[in-house]
Amino acid sequence: MIDRDAVAALRSERIDWRFKGLPAQAFGSTLGEVADAGLNLFEDGFVAPLVVLDAAALEHNMRVMADWCSDNGLALAPHGKTTMAPQLFARQLDHGAWGITAANLSQLRVYRAFGVSRVLFANQLVDPAGLRWLAGELDRDPGFEFTCWVDSVEGVARMTEVLDRPVDVLVELGGAGGRTGARSVHAAIEVAEAVRRSPVLRLVGAGGYEAAITSGIDHNGLSKVDYYLADLRELVTRLAAQGQFDEVEQVIVTGGGSAYFDQVAEAFTQGWPQGLNVLGVLRSGAYLTHDDGLYRETSPFCREHRLPGGEPFRSAMHAWAQVSSQPEPGLALLTMGRRDVSFDQHLPEVQLRRDPDGSTTALTGSAVTKLNDQHAFLELGGADSVTVGDWVRFGLSHPCTVFDKWPLLAVVDGERVVDLVRTFF
Repeated sequence: MIDRDAVAALRSERIDWRFKGLPAQAFGSTLGEVADAGLNLFEDGFVAPLVVLDAAALEHNMRVMADWCSDNGLALAPHGKTTMAPQLFARQLDHGAWGITAANLSQLRVYRAFGVSRVLFANQLVDPAGLRWLAGELDRDPGFEFTCWVDSVEGVARMTEVLDRPVDVLVELGGAGGRTGARSVHAAIEVAEAVRRSPVLRLVGAGGYEAAITSGIDHNGLSKVDYYLADLRELVTRLAAQGQFDEVEQVIVTGGGSAYFDQVAEAFTQGWPQGLNVLGVLRSGAYLTHDDGLYRETSPFCREHRLPGGEPFRSAMHAWAQVSSQPEPGLALLTMGRRDVSFDQHLPEVQLRRDPDGSTTALTGSAVTKLNDQHAFLELGGADSVTVGDWVRFGLSHPCTVFDKWPLLAVVDGERVVDLVRTFF
């Protein structure tokens, strides 16, 4: 499922000025040497700002998600765009992931460089150069399994014009206010008919992205996500009745971002027509690190999780910054900004101050009010206090827009660095 030698070879890459936050004395050492050295995050030369991953929380989240999918008879193809980290892909696959999801061709090329052998391409692929590269990759490696989406007759035609070998596709169902995807079951069936006429495309299922549908609950207690999923089931059932899947051993039905995968699971695990072998595939990606914002509020496995039983996910990503200035009472400026952390959903959440003796003090009355490119504005409140030079830890929201800012992240057990994770954006 992944080239373990290629992943292991990342430990041989040498650290230098390209990797922010790393100790200068580590320059020239390999990732593996630094990962194995047991360095202390605050005593061995790391410089602020830093974004780190919590080793125990990562393992917890992977286990919880894997167990839940297994218990519910679902496959998991986590969205790799969240991390773009082959080391983490390998660990997700070790925890039973069925494949890895990609969103564009550049991501797919990273996956293939590390030998990911089953990719769900949750997007349309209509670019001629990209299609030709894909065809060559499929020809080169018979073990490479690839499936992408189609959502229009025009898209089917463009793919058919370029391809000279078979490619599996899923018809994508969208909806009003959604993103891509045919806007009705009827339109999606027309796309499927175009696929049937194509000499190179093979329809193997259907899918979509429920989180792009406008939320809201109607008088029946159902959300627009529920109605969308009912339409997706209707689409699959009608396509099966038309014989669209007669030559397919297993029909893929996929959905499930990181906010509504419980509703997706319920829809996918209801009874299907007799003889229709359906594999429900979730594509959740942000579960890996969870967060202290968007997904803490919306995930089915958040602190106030909607699912009975089980364990909540844990936030596995934090930022550390230092107080660099206190220009007026009640205000501190820290060495962290938009170039370092996410701000598209929520501003960073101030959590605690590290005291000189290594203990920590909760900062419960303070808040980040603004980010510049390289500065965070911390408004101090209550009994909170900080001093120039103090380290402060922050929780982050929406991990997808944090990983891309860090080509190398430290994985920590407490303050001790236990691994380094390389990303490719």
